[in-house]
Amino acid sequence: MLKVLYKKSLKLAGHKNSKFFLAIISFAESSFFPIPPDIMIVPMVIAKKNDYLKIFLTATFFSALGGLFGYFIGSLFTDKAIILIELYGYEEQVLELKNQLSSNKGGASSVWLGTLFLAGFTPLPFKLFTITSGIINFNIFVFFFICLFARGLRFFIVAYFSLKFGKAFSTILERKGAMWFSIIGIVIIIIVSIIYLIFK
Repeated sequence: MLKVLYKKSLKLAGHKNSKFFLAIISFAESSFFPIPPDIMIVPMVIAKKNDYLKIFLTATFFSALGGLFGYFIGSLFTDKAIILIELYGYEEQVLELKNQLSSNKGGASSVWLGTLFLAGFTPLPFKLFTITSGIINFNIFVFFFICLFARGLRFFIVAYFSLKFGKAFSTILERKGAMWFSIIGIVIIIIVSIIYLIFK
């Protein structure tokens, strides 16, 4: 099933209305769809190099909107959303996090903020974290900002390197993209944490 969705999503990258379909997939992937927008961004940028900024901005904006949709799923339909969380085996952790945020214990907000950034920047299942943010009633304005920043940074890197290196980057992204995005994301979190501690 995933392979079928992957091939269909990849095929849409060559459609004359590819930006429209990119917007739909970017929105859906942040709340329920399993295929990330990256697989469309790369071939679209290679085919339409002058549009790489539009492609990156389209993916970013609609991904963040999709994140809000996921947030409201978690917030308005908590009982049903918990069932999805159970499938990933994180029900206990989510409920514990919700309790910590309610009582402001252990810097839970800062921890979740960093976790949310990593989820948006790396190949982790982002929808799981957008829905969880709604379940735990995380600050919606901070949530949306982190979605824009994390997704924007990731999609800009994908679009820019696709522009510069074309199919060679596509091969690297497919083989070792998850590893490199995870490393970069962790490094960013460490740098931000150090800066915060210095100027605290």
